[in-house]
Amino acid sequence: MAADSDTVHAVIRRYQPSDRATVETVFRDGMMEHINPAFMYAMTRPLHIAVSLFYYIGVYVMAGQSVVLALVSGGTWISLVYFCCFEFYTGYVRAKLNTDMQDIPGYYLSNPDNCFWVAEAEIHGRPQVLGMVAVEGKSDPGSEGKKFGEFYRMIVSSSCRCSGLGLRLAKIAEDFCRERCFSKIEFSTSSTQRAAVALYFRLGFKLVLVHTPSESPNFLYQGCIYISSV
Repeated sequence: MAADSDTVHAVIRRYQPSDRATVETVFRDGMMEHINPAFMYAMTRPLHIAVSLFYYIGVYVMAGQSVVLALVSGGTWISLVYFCCFEFYTGYVRAKLNTDMQDIPGYYLSNPDNCFWVAEAEIHGRPQVLGMVAVEGKSDPGSEGKKFGEFYRMIVSSSCRCSGLGLRLAKIAEDFCRERCFSKIEFSTSSTQRAAVALYFRLGFKLVLVHTPSESPNFLYQGCIYISSV
C-alpha cells in the first residue's frame, strides 16, 4: 500500500529480528529500482551508442536493406544491455542477502561500532518498515588507532520519497558516528543514484573519488562516487 509522502510520521529505531522479511523486501525493491537508470546510463555511453548504430546500419546494409532484420538485430543488442543491468542488480541483491543481510543482528548489532536502523510508520492501521540505514565501523589507515564509519543499505521506500525520511535516517547514522568518535564518515553510491548523491551533499559530504567498482563488469561501466564527511 502506498503512503502519502506528505503525512508519513515514521519512528526510527534499531533493527529487530521480526523486521527481517519487510527489510529484505524494502532492500530488494530499492535495489531493483536502479535497473532502469543503469540501463539508460549504459545506452547513452558513446561506445554503446556506436555499437547500436553498427547493429542497425551494418545489418541493414549486409541484409540487403532489410529494415526488419536491422530492427531485430538492434533490439537484440538493446535487450542484452538490459539483461546485463538486470543480472547485475539481482546478483547484488542475492549476494548481500547471503552475507551481511542474512544475519543483521550478528553482523551489525553485536559490534558496538556497527548499527542498523529501520524507519517504521503506521500505514492504514498497520506498522510498516519504510526505510533503513546501517553503519559499519572500520579501521582508518590514515589515522592510527582510529576508526571511520561507512554507511550501508541506505534505502527509503518509493511510497514515501520526498518526505524527509532519508534525511532523518542519514542524520541518525551520522550522530551515531559522532558518538563513536569516528575520524570520518564515508558513503559510496553509483553515479545513477542522483537522489542519494544530492542527499549527502546536502549533509555536507564531499566527493573524494570517482572510479569503476570492481564488481561491475566493464560492459556496464558505472562511475562510483565516494563521499566523505569529517
